[in-house]
Parts: sequence; C-alpha cells; structure tokens
Amino acid sequence: MKIASLLNTASHRELEQLDNRTRLFLIRHGELTTSQEWRYVGHLDVDLNDTGIEQMKKIGGRLRHERVDVLLSSDLQRTRRGAEIIGTMIGLTPQPNAAFREINLGEWEGLTRDEIVARFPADFEERSQNLPNFRITNGESFADLQERVIRQIEIVLKEYEGKNIALIAHGGVNRVIITHVLGMDLSNLTRIDQAYGCLNIIDYFDGMPVLRLLNSTN
Repeated sequence: MKIASLLNTASHRELEQLDNRTRLFLIRHGELTTSQEWRYVGHLDVDLNDTGIEQMKKIGGRLRHERVDVLLSSDLQRTRRGAEIIGTMIGLTPQPNAAFREINLGEWEGLTRDEIVARFPADFEERSQNLPNFRITNGESFADLQERVIRQIEIVLKEYEGKNIALIAHGGVNRVIITHVLGMDLSNLTRIDQAYGCLNIIDYFDGMPVLRLLNSTN
C-alpha cells in the first residue's frame, strides 16, 4: 500500500511504525524588544528581549529530550540568537538561511499598526480583504512568502530525509508552512495562532505531512 493511501486510514500506532519519517520541529522565535509596541518588523533586524531569551532556553530544554540532527534558522537576528541559545543546549551549530526570513513588509516595516492605518488606509483595507495576494509596496504578499518558504522546505526535506530537523523561524513563516501542511487556503492564515517561543511538530511520510503538535508553549 502506498504511503499516501495508508495515511488516510492509519492509526497513530501504525504511523509510528513507519520507518521513513522526517520530523520537523518548527519553532517561533521568542518575544522581541519591540513586541509591546505592535510594530510590523518584517525584515528589520530586531533582537530578543529578556523574556524571549528565556522562551528560547525553554525550547532548548524540551529539545534536549529529543533527537535533533540539524538546526536551521532564518538569518535575522531574532531567529539566529534563538538558534544559538538552543544550539548551545543541544550541541548543534545553527545553519542560518535567508529563505526562512519573515515576510518582507516593504514600506510598512518599523511602523505600528496605528501608523500604518493613518498613512496607508486604502492599502491596509485592501490587504485585510485580500490577505493572501496583496503585496505591500517594496514588499511581499503571503502568497510570495509561502512560495519562497515551501520551496526551501522541500529542499531541506529532501536533503535530510529520515532525520529530525529543528527550524527557528517567524510567525508568518510558520503559518504559511502549517497552512500548506493542512491544505488550508491562505485566507485562513490568521486562524492559526503562533505564540512567541512556541513549538510545532510536523512529521513527513514520503512527502505526506502530519501535524503532531501545534503552538505549544508548555
């Protein structure tokens, strides 16, 4: 029986017995120095605050009890620092990759929500009506982001097939991965919560993904 067919009917125990699983520990970076201001940071290089550092240490503590073969992150400071904290705790050197950067918010970057509404009211309204496809000036749409991220995820899954992969990424990046895994339309993106310092677990069986854990901060 093909893997895809088996997954449609398999029990949890049967899935655990498959030996070609690739596991993705998908992590959102910790809280930022700008988190209390509700700023749209996108590609801006913002650092973790003290709470964010502790959140990454907590994730590192959880991953100590798991087999992790490779540690990836985006190349922005907030994810690189998180990956460095976790890497020190689990004995791996992080591999940063620009393909896993947060969505590029163009001329909105660094602004608060209220500032964006005041300066770009028509664009803000249009984006709220067409979240997947609206592209901010000099930036990306979520469809652009998903195309970029999933292309790289597929490369990673092929390179590390059968391994356990940890990826420290961003709220937007995680959401486009999870919507893709679940076959959801990108218009439902905001229905998926991704707290600072959360952990998701996705198992891939011959390319067929199964979401095991979502938005865990415990």
